[in-house]
Amino acid sequence: MILRVAVAATAPFGADVLERLATRYEISCVVTRPDAPAGRGRRLAGSPAKVAAERLGIPILQPERLVAGFDLGSDLVVAVAYGLIVPDEVLDERLWLNVHPSLLPRWRGAAPVERALMAGDPQTGVTVIRLVKELDAGPIAAQQAFAVAPDDDAGAVYVKSTGVAVDLIEAVLADPAPVFRPQSGDVTYAEKIAPHDRILDLERPATELVNAVRALSPHIGARAAIRGRDVTVWRARIGNDGELVPVEVQPAGGRRMSYDAWLRGLRS
Repeated sequence: MILRVAVAATAPFGADVLERLATRYEISCVVTRPDAPAGRGRRLAGSPAKVAAERLGIPILQPERLVAGFDLGSDLVVAVAYGLIVPDEVLDERLWLNVHPSLLPRWRGAAPVERALMAGDPQTGVTVIRLVKELDAGPIAAQQAFAVAPDDDAGAVYVKSTGVAVDLIEAVLADPAPVFRPQSGDVTYAEKIAPHDRILDLERPATELVNAVRALSPHIGARAAIRGRDVTVWRARIGNDGELVPVEVQPAGGRRMSYDAWLRGLRS
């Protein structure tokens, strides 16, 4: 069994997988993206994966781009929500496994969890592939599906994906000769969430709107103009009349609250 691995991660999902892997393996280093402006003050901040690595005492590398010759302290790298292209000459140096939170080849790309929820997929899952230059197109080493509950939002799906991901990685690393099979089936792409994806068109069917709210909660937020006021909708349901019913909202500059409490504030 491989006991020492490097991890390439940036986003929160990568940080969560890193934390769990660190309880099972020695992590030689974490490769993550350089610090970037964040928050209202636009001050430089480390990625979620960097923050996790610092807390765990793991060495950190933050190259602007990957080039051949980096000493990563391991012959294997687990990449999870890393966000940078890995050139062929770097891939040729060692085995790179990529963890992707979807049932590849469905939802290749930047926002697989969000797009699966927006589409109303009844199930999703996690796939471990050998990393190749083409986006999420590598051969599959392991894959596991799980059901998406009607009230699951993106946060809940990411939590489920994290546990599945670590179990799949452990199974692959325990195999002295893992088999990689080509992806098969229809390819779909999960485009990055854009500003227009956050706007709820209240003329659309309520099912689509609720799915959008689930997809964008609790990390992004869907926006709507309700009673002439701009609010972020964090939770919603379908009413008895088939219309969208907000459950939890956040007015501009305010805090999250129940929709009923917000309505009472408008009337007072």
